[in-house]
Amino acid sequence: MKITVLSENTSLSDDIDAEHGLSLWIETEKHKIIYDMGQSDVFIKNANVLGVDLSQADMAVISHGHYDHGGGLEHFLEVNSKADIYISRRAFGDYYNGSEKYIGLDKALADCDRLIFTDDKLEIDDELSLCSFNDAELDYPVEPFGLNKKEAGHFYADDFLHEQYLVINENGRKTVISGCSHKGILNIVKLSAPDVFVGGFHFMKLDPFSADREKLSEIAEEMLEYKTEYYTCHCTGTEQFEYLRVIMGNRVRYISGGAIIEI
Repeated sequence: MKITVLSENTSLSDDIDAEHGLSLWIETEKHKIIYDMGQSDVFIKNANVLGVDLSQADMAVISHGHYDHGGGLEHFLEVNSKADIYISRRAFGDYYNGSEKYIGLDKALADCDRLIFTDDKLEIDDELSLCSFNDAELDYPVEPFGLNKKEAGHFYADDFLHEQYLVINENGRKTVISGCSHKGILNIVKLSAPDVFVGGFHFMKLDPFSADREKLSEIAEEMLEYKTEYYTCHCTGTEQFEYLRVIMGNRVRYISGGAIIEI
């Protein structure tokens, strides 16, 4: 399996544009997949630089209903005419940072006939599946960090029922792809037991230079208890990653825009 980072908060070179968001190009033995699409058309510009032909994607996945992961959907539809797009049926809800900033998706796209709306678990084929763990018992608390959903005119802490994860089984190894891991990296790893995990940890609001460092340390130590190799990005935060790396060593790596990893 080969994963190319089309868009991320950082980049490896001046030729690759960076923006707050994430987009991954995943090539498996059977599929060419785009996982998330950033917040704009940056992922398309970078794909052209990296020699990735997005028209050849046979499927797409949007991890959750936030603009920095699905904001590029309209642009993707313009360059790809065949891929089904798997997205949670809850993804077009009203999602906010606080109560003023709308961070959801463009609701005008909700009627697109290429969208396949998903629930808790979907087996796509013997290689790919999607899951949300919405029906699972979570051992660790889900922390919204100020992110909310609006229902019937009222704001509630987001429970991230609109978030889903891509599970890839290839050559006897399980890889789990996540956008932001809002449900908690420890919950996701415990429930999925992956050999490889790729995605954000959503630690960017935990300050490693404050009392939060104790929490980061505890999470890092627990992550090491699993056999998993971690590739992280986006909402983990670069300072937070550097702190994790002191504890986790080469068990955790950061992937910026333009990075290519072989699994």
